[in-house]
Amino acid sequence: GNHFPALSKRIENVTKHTYNTIMGNQWKVAYTCHVLTKSINKHVFVYRQWEDAEIMVLLQVMYTDLDFISTFNIELDVLQQFLYEVYKRYNNIPFHNFKHCFCVTQMMYGLIWLTDLRSKIDSIDLLIMLTSAVCHDLDHTGYNNAYQINARTELALRYNDISPLENHHCAVAFEILEKTESNIFRNLTTEQYKRIREGIIKCILATDMSRHTEILNKFKAILPVFDFSNKDHRDVLMMIMIKVSDISNEARPMDVAEPWLDCLLQEFFNQSDMEKLEGLPVTPFMDRDKVTKPSSQTGFIRFVLFPLFIELANLFPCLETDLQEVLCLSRESIFASYQ
Repeated sequence: GNHFPALSKRIENVTKHTYNTIMGNQWKVAYTCHVLTKSINKHVFVYRQWEDAEIMVLLQVMYTDLDFISTFNIELDVLQQFLYEVYKRYNNIPFHNFKHCFCVTQMMYGLIWLTDLRSKIDSIDLLIMLTSAVCHDLDHTGYNNAYQINARTELALRYNDISPLENHHCAVAFEILEKTESNIFRNLTTEQYKRIREGIIKCILATDMSRHTEILNKFKAILPVFDFSNKDHRDVLMMIMIKVSDISNEARPMDVAEPWLDCLLQEFFNQSDMEKLEGLPVTPFMDRDKVTKPSSQTGFIRFVLFPLFIELANLFPCLETDLQEVLCLSRESIFASYQ
């Protein structure tokens, strides 16, 4: 909306310094929270304007706003250290970077509010979902699983070609959580921690696109009899929610979505260039000699995005207006601009 530039101006003098400086002034965090609460849970939230230090504050706002701090006795300094460790473990690559982490987490946070999930499932499941979004691409290399496997990288060898990246993202997340000073779950019971660990692993592994059809079909099968009190049903929903959040750029307005598409294509082209250089099979949808911006989106929107959003909207009809309308308008814009 038009209020975002003004919003940015209002808070830029609050959060232009390093994370530690910001976090040393709790009134600033409170003010940031006050200014942002009314906009951060919307799918149109403009996130590319924020600096990394500001993003860490916004992530803290989400944990606070969903009452995780009080419910799970998370100390603020531990949450801040956790977020800082997460920030350090995202690489400076075109797409799968810390800003992408924020984009996915903000969409998850927005969906939790849009669907009124707080009244439907336990807080611990919400904590799993938000933390999974934060950690879902930790230490991403910018080269996908196909490359890892074909190039026989260290990750592919370690994980026996089974979701090498996603397994690595999980492992890095729990490396961070093993440190007492950054373990946001350190005040929970052993049973609670076990449930959270299992849930985060399930969610992050679900972001492997090679499992897309399997997970979507599971969700479609249980939809007619979906029961929020059924753990298996909730597990599948949580996987669907992180999948939707992970590929949510196309559900945002065109001026927000298109710059991210440019970043994604840059990462794709870097991979295909490397594949050609190393004599590996070239991933067709990443080949800079064959791919255009509209062609890269047509199949993805039709066969991946729409089916996923439609099924989620079948469970939560409130999403139809919020997401699908924007999706259609965004796509019309992208294709019209390349006629």
